[in-house]
Amino acid sequence: MTFEQLGLSAPLLRAVNEKGYTEPSPIQVEAIPAVLAGRDIMAAAQTGTGKTAGFTLPILQLLHQGDEPHPHRIRVLILTPTRELAAQVAESVTTYGAHLPFKSAVVFGGVKINPQIAKLRRGVDILVATPGRLLDLHSQGEVDFRELEILVLDEADRMLDMGFIHDIRRILKLLPDRRQNLLFSATFANEIRALTRTILHDPVEVEVAPRNTTAERVEQWVYPVDKSKKTALLRELVIDHDWQQVLVFTRTKHGANRLAQNLEKAGINAAAIHGNKSQGARTRALEGFKGGNVRVLVATDIAARGLDIAQLPQVVNFDLPNVPEDYVHRIGRTGRAGSSGKAYSLVSADEIKQLNDIQQVIQRHITREYISGFEPDHEVPANAPLRKPGQPRQGQRKSGGGNNSRGGAQTARGRGSEGHKRPRRRRSGTRAK
Repeated sequence: MTFEQLGLSAPLLRAVNEKGYTEPSPIQVEAIPAVLAGRDIMAAAQTGTGKTAGFTLPILQLLHQGDEPHPHRIRVLILTPTRELAAQVAESVTTYGAHLPFKSAVVFGGVKINPQIAKLRRGVDILVATPGRLLDLHSQGEVDFRELEILVLDEADRMLDMGFIHDIRRILKLLPDRRQNLLFSATFANEIRALTRTILHDPVEVEVAPRNTTAERVEQWVYPVDKSKKTALLRELVIDHDWQQVLVFTRTKHGANRLAQNLEKAGINAAAIHGNKSQGARTRALEGFKGGNVRVLVATDIAARGLDIAQLPQVVNFDLPNVPEDYVHRIGRTGRAGSSGKAYSLVSADEIKQLNDIQQVIQRHITREYISGFEPDHEVPANAPLRKPGQPRQGQRKSGGGNNSRGGAQTARGRGSEGHKRPRRRRSGTRAK
């Protein structure tokens, strides 16, 4: 399958070629024809699958082939959960629409509203927005949806997680009843299906990866360690592996700040991004990370969702997430677009429940390794047995070591003596540049 065979117009094919893409991804093969046919879509795809182009390209095509002239009124609304994702989607609209006459704008909170109002008043065909700022602009009479043709909900599962459901329902009441609806989500969770019943009309379902599976190209390890030694272990890994670019996840904003400060004191360039940071600070940190000036970017889940960092070599879970599906999104930051990636989790004894929940979701036990000098005083308990999805939870019986279960994970010390030494080269090729 080629982009030409998908029926894209010459200006779009030119933009795709300039971007360097030669063939569409699976989500694009499935989604583009359905969007061009005017169908509502419910699409599930993990991060890094090309889903943004999967709706941006056909939307631009539909606008381009429209017969009636439009004086730059809002014809497409794309809702995203975070500022970073909104900026990323807006960049894609600009890139793929480079040879078309449409105007686009992106609006989100955390920055001054007046420049956004000025751009809207000059006319916009495609508007990318976060829900809160969009409602602010509507309350001031600065957005008009009377000519809206297409609504996109991007990363709908994260919007629900972040409590945007009431804002979304308020926005839906402002839109014309007759419109095309495109919903993209990492999973088809029950809450998402409930939302789609109120929005979508006879949708085409597109799912290019099994629910909650982790990227096949991402190698995963667990490093058992006492909580008090996590920062020291992370420093050891960064220095010993000579990691020049690593994304680290913490559970809290305060924890992200504290970890970044401790790494800076150790001579490692680090920055934190989270919801309490201003948009300017978040943008500077991300640009520094992409440009190589920031070696370690410490992020919370909300801030990191939607980050698109090409060929990110590795991610580290400094804290395990409370929601196991967030682990899938976290490690999906690496191993994108066909590249390989590595994910490391620093796990203390009090996180065994989160670890077992994650392993249940991904249906595999993650290989454990011990780093010399950081063996925990309080051992992380053995893995709980895996259950098939939907199987009732059994007793708390342990699995007799548990790590030789499905997925090929080995015993806690089963990777050979190299697992006990300082983290030099490992047989599995874990050294990353």
